[in-house]
Amino acid sequence: MNICILDGYTLNPGDLDWSELAELGTLEYYDRTPTDKIVERAQQAEIILTNKTPLTKETLDSLPNLKYIGVLATGFDIVDTVVASKKGIVVTNIPTYGTDSVGQMVMALILEHCHHVQRHSDSVRAGEWGENADWCFWNYPLVELSGKTIGIVGFGRIGQRTAEMALAFGMNILAYDQFHRDINLPNFKWVELTELLSKSDFISLHCPLTSETTHMINKENLQLLKPSAFIINTSRGKLIHNGDLADALNEGRIAGAGLDVLDVEPPDDSNPLLSAKNCFVTPHISWGTKEARSRLLAMAISNIKAFKKGQPTNVINHNISKSLT
Repeated sequence: MNICILDGYTLNPGDLDWSELAELGTLEYYDRTPTDKIVERAQQAEIILTNKTPLTKETLDSLPNLKYIGVLATGFDIVDTVVASKKGIVVTNIPTYGTDSVGQMVMALILEHCHHVQRHSDSVRAGEWGENADWCFWNYPLVELSGKTIGIVGFGRIGQRTAEMALAFGMNILAYDQFHRDINLPNFKWVELTELLSKSDFISLHCPLTSETTHMINKENLQLLKPSAFIINTSRGKLIHNGDLADALNEGRIAGAGLDVLDVEPPDDSNPLLSAKNCFVTPHISWGTKEARSRLLAMAISNIKAFKKGQPTNVINHNISKSLT
């Protein structure tokens, strides 16, 4: 089968091996593909792998040989799955590869807020410690996590793994999710969103982007937070209203924010969060450890093998109109 990778550089900037994938068919690889080159490059493809290169109705209508789309990520909004279903094109994603890495990133953002490691290191290099009258000093408040409460919004795999990591620091766990299940964790409690926001010292978002969750962190809900609260988003940028969060930070109504995702990526200079006080913004890297990317690639290969056997796994569009075999 003809396999076309439209934007493979993000997954594999050179430290992973495509050879096992190449064994599954004739492989055509591109680091990046501009929108106006998709049809030209993928014209003969029966299988397309894409991370963020969009596959719209117009594009899918121009790819008559296409049978399978493998999204090299968990989110799949870059694919018009309705059109793909009508055409009998199977669409799969990679749902679980980054659980540990994303949870670790949450804790990294929390710890940066607690100790401001980079800022204090920079101050030492600038000579401030050497010039200080005391044997040590700090420029920012230092926070101990033991006994603090983390509120986790969305308690799926990543939310639960984040809770386990937080427990290792002695934290209490509040969780909000549409679906409750039995959770065997100490210091754990299911609560409604308003209680979570008002009682948590740290709030971490791990929910999908839907019409109900879009801008769920807004002016009204931000008013519920403690002045000492710190909010983390490693999920979807549009869960947060940019202007409302920036206002809360700049006015000192909350202590800070750690954001690995934004509503538009990469952002432009108009995003108010880039200049907001006490706001750490990282370039969507929580998924990007080599270990997580290795799992992602292995699962993408496994998905294609299952599809070729007529037993596709991790299928997004279950109700495709044609036979899968």
